[in-house]
Amino acid sequence: MSNHALAERHRLAELLAAAGPDAPTLCTGWSTRDLAAHLVIREHRPDAAAGIRIGPLADWTRRVQSGYAERPYEELLRLFRAGPPVLSLFALPGADEAANTVEYFVHAEDVRRAGGSWQPQPVPPGRAAALWRRLPMLARLEAGRRSPVRLELRRPDGQGVTVGPAGAPVVRITGEPGELVLFVYGRGARTELAVDGPPDAVTALRHVLPLP
Repeated sequence: MSNHALAERHRLAELLAAAGPDAPTLCTGWSTRDLAAHLVIREHRPDAAAGIRIGPLADWTRRVQSGYAERPYEELLRLFRAGPPVLSLFALPGADEAANTVEYFVHAEDVRRAGGSWQPQPVPPGRAAALWRRLPMLARLEAGRRSPVRLELRRPDGQGVTVGPAGAPVVRITGEPGELVLFVYGRGARTELAVDGPPDAVTALRHVLPLP
């Protein structure tokens, strides 16, 4: 079985190393150093990682992440490359693949696409299939809660996922699985997405999610 999370971990680590500690990312307000610190505390500091999703703990997470960001950049990359420590939840069988395939794919693109000279890059078919399998849940959690319209996310072959308020106008977004994942996460630097729907509905969607 392919380990897509491990492949994306290696790709992300290489991109972070090539970019250096002070490069921009698509994560608003974060440099590559901040992103590297975030990746490390997810695996090494479960007490702080909870604040990534739980609002009341967010201040503690920011303080811990800021402390890690002051460490040497090479140390952060070494910790990230090494993978989760033995006692981390991410070290449980299957946990890394389930939790980090999308996480690392999105963050790799956050680094790769932050510069002005990036080019489209095909996603390996097996990895694209893994991203597609995770898209329905991600779309509900990340985009469905915020979207004022009914979102129909389609691959070029016609397979689709629909999320958002029932009865609302429908906006269809068509693209490859990787691009659709980036879309539901609200990343702005995407390519090869086709948008179709009533103009008013597209405008309403544009207020909450960046569109091409």
